[in-house]
Amino acid sequence: MTDLTSLTLAEARKGLAAKTFTSLELTDAHLSAIEAARALNAFILETPDQARAMAREADIKIGKGDGGPLAGIPLGIKDLFATRGVRTTACSKILGNFVPTYESTVTSQLWRDGAVMLGKLNNDEFAMGSSNETSCFGPVGNPWRREGSNTTLVPGGSSGGSASAVAALLCMGATATDTGGSIRQPAAFTATVGIKPTYGRCSRWGIVAFASSLDQAGPIARSVRDAAMLLRSMAGHDPKDTTSVDIAVPDYEAAIGKSVKGMRIGIPKEYRLDGMPAEIEKLWEAGAAWLRSAGAELVEVSLPHTKYALPAYYIVAPAEASSNLARYDGVRYGLREQGRNITELYENTRAEGFGAEVKRRVMIGTYVLSAGYYDAYYLRAQKVRTLIKKDFEDCFAKGVDAILTPATPSAAFGIGEKGGADPVEMYLNDIFTVTVNMAGLPGIAVPAGKDAQGLPLGLQLIGRPFDEETLFSLGEVIEQAAGRFTPERWW
Repeated sequence: MTDLTSLTLAEARKGLAAKTFTSLELTDAHLSAIEAARALNAFILETPDQARAMAREADIKIGKGDGGPLAGIPLGIKDLFATRGVRTTACSKILGNFVPTYESTVTSQLWRDGAVMLGKLNNDEFAMGSSNETSCFGPVGNPWRREGSNTTLVPGGSSGGSASAVAALLCMGATATDTGGSIRQPAAFTATVGIKPTYGRCSRWGIVAFASSLDQAGPIARSVRDAAMLLRSMAGHDPKDTTSVDIAVPDYEAAIGKSVKGMRIGIPKEYRLDGMPAEIEKLWEAGAAWLRSAGAELVEVSLPHTKYALPAYYIVAPAEASSNLARYDGVRYGLREQGRNITELYENTRAEGFGAEVKRRVMIGTYVLSAGYYDAYYLRAQKVRTLIKKDFEDCFAKGVDAILTPATPSAAFGIGEKGGADPVEMYLNDIFTVTVNMAGLPGIAVPAGKDAQGLPLGLQLIGRPFDEETLFSLGEVIEQAAGRFTPERWW
């Protein structure tokens, strides 16, 4: 029998339906893989007993012919999603051993459809980071290495544990969140597929908040089809989240293999950055050629406010973080450090509980929201955000179906190589991805090639609001042309 962990989610679904193997066998294979891959630090909490119980239940339902669309499929859950009765910390010391008494809407829908939980995945603390180095559980290792080198690389962030676990075949798919690129950048760094759906497509209820107007849940998977299957279960209206949009969830899987003939794909000239590596440019051209040969028309488009996206994002996101993280005060739950009075208790708890990057962003956010600076920074950034959104609207109004860009400015880098002295160096990783969050649009990252050192690189497709189907159709064209890549096992 093929090694069960090497199957795609779609292949596993077929095997389960044909009773070639059971969900329990599939789950056990992944639990063994997780045990053997602890060097990657992708899982911060393994839940083998719960996984086996869920698998047995799935097997019974499959046997009766009433298994859901994800019946028996083992998944990993980013530690930002509240899981009832299972520790959820957002990878921050300040949440301590917090165990929620409720389930996030996204995960409850996955369990409704029969999926199995293998455990909780590592992420940057409160999703603040582009390399998964800010987690209180330590950094995550990327399963990929440079050719001829044994330097451990970052898997990207903040959903680094999700991307690393999927790439290393530790789970068949994973939940992730994207505030400025936290699904698409790790997917590009690990040769996995990651989609950030339109803002409002998935409920944010029960997900630890970072920046509420930017955060969106989505899947990281091994193939475009797998991502489509997962998103169908994750998406949907939720009355508990007022930003969740009440429109029907299409059958995303049906979009796979649809013709892209006649589609107009925009190539934004503003994404051609000074000093952009030649291999990223070459990859971009290859992606355009693949889409052209599939019958799509390539047109140059302009998104003039792109250059302001990163600075505006790093005002809006920290401002919302400063507001959201005010709830962590040592009084109601999580870590509590004693003080002589309430103010000192707050100060001591936050000083001890928050990591350096979270403190940096909270301080920036508090500053830009403070009297005298609100108009100069926050209000201005919100106006820029409106202009960025209008750039995309103008583009789509001219009949463009989707936009093709690189996913990241480079391949994965080594742990500790970036951002030590200058945090801006790390923030620049989000240069191609933040515009999508600022405009609330869907974006998918698909593996498209490798750099000179054998590391994976991804391309990004940006779609119209609530038109994830087009992204799946186009993404599959790139996937078919580029092929699938798997890392050589070293862990």
